[in-house]
Amino acid sequence: ASVNRPPESRRIILLFSSGERIATRCTMAWWKGWRDEDGSSVKGALSFDPTPDAQVLYKAMKGLGTDEQAIINVLTKRSNAQRHQIARSFKEQFGKDLIASLKSELSGKFERLIIALMYSPFKYDAKELHDALKGLGTSEGVIIEILASRTKVQIKEIIKAYKEEYGSNLEEDIKSDTSGYFERILVCLLQGERDDPRCYVDSAMVLQDAQALYAAGEKIRGTDEIQFITILCTRSATHLLRVFDEYQKLTSKSLEDSIRSETHGSLEDAMLTIVKCTRNIHSYFAERLYHALKGAGTCDGTLIRVIVSRSEIDLNLIKAEFLKIAGKSLSTMILEDTSGDYKTALLNLCGSDK
Repeated sequence: ASVNRPPESRRIILLFSSGERIATRCTMAWWKGWRDEDGSSVKGALSFDPTPDAQVLYKAMKGLGTDEQAIINVLTKRSNAQRHQIARSFKEQFGKDLIASLKSELSGKFERLIIALMYSPFKYDAKELHDALKGLGTSEGVIIEILASRTKVQIKEIIKAYKEEYGSNLEEDIKSDTSGYFERILVCLLQGERDDPRCYVDSAMVLQDAQALYAAGEKIRGTDEIQFITILCTRSATHLLRVFDEYQKLTSKSLEDSIRSETHGSLEDAMLTIVKCTRNIHSYFAERLYHALKGAGTCDGTLIRVIVSRSEIDLNLIKAEFLKIAGKSLSTMILEDTSGDYKTALLNLCGSDK
């Protein structure tokens, strides 16, 4: 049972077959179902009426020129559900599609960000996957990020949304655009077979899996990739956390180090992402944001996707991890690397640094 404490000190009590009760630190990893109020940076309007919001947006886009600040003030301060109500009200009052109107008035990165806010979460993930698969080349990093960090319930909804929006099967599209063991791990993640977290973890099975991973990699010449894929993609997170510890004891090496030495390329990236998301999903997304912002140029696709998709879930907790990694706040790096209305909208979504 989970202990009722603040997010930074929340624990899950695990009961092992030996009867030993162990409290294990758990930040909110991909298997958690809650949306923590302390974690979300966008909470929506408390006294909400979509009618005046729709009117503000209509006025902002009417006639010559566009009032971008008015659009930012409305859409970045509302929850996703509230934005959908605004879109319905906009259609009822003015007979126009809000997304189409926004697309006709905005451009560039700012347009991409604002339109991303208008998608429901599952449709947005489906869109990002479709773009990653159907663009020039396949954007493996986007596919790995989404499939490795979403829950089994979310994966099912994404598959459904993908079919509804694009009329094709996500698994078939992945198979047609990828190959080899990388294809295998993505298809395995897509099955949504990772067990739910359990209060009971079978320590005998934990040891068995740790030994199997050792036998599939460090112990032999070559690598049994299927064994790695099977364990990483089908076991519960609580079970995997114990496997990681047991593997370290068995080999005096972290599983991440073994993955780096035994695999390469997109398969390595996918396996490492699963491990990172299991250990600490906030740290994983903080790392994604940091790499999107550091150095010459900005990876705006990653920046927009992570901020939009996590803003109502755990962006505040991601920001805390970002500060540890970067030595400066997420808002500071956004200020340094972006500009104009795009910067203003991103900062609104990130919320206060306090």
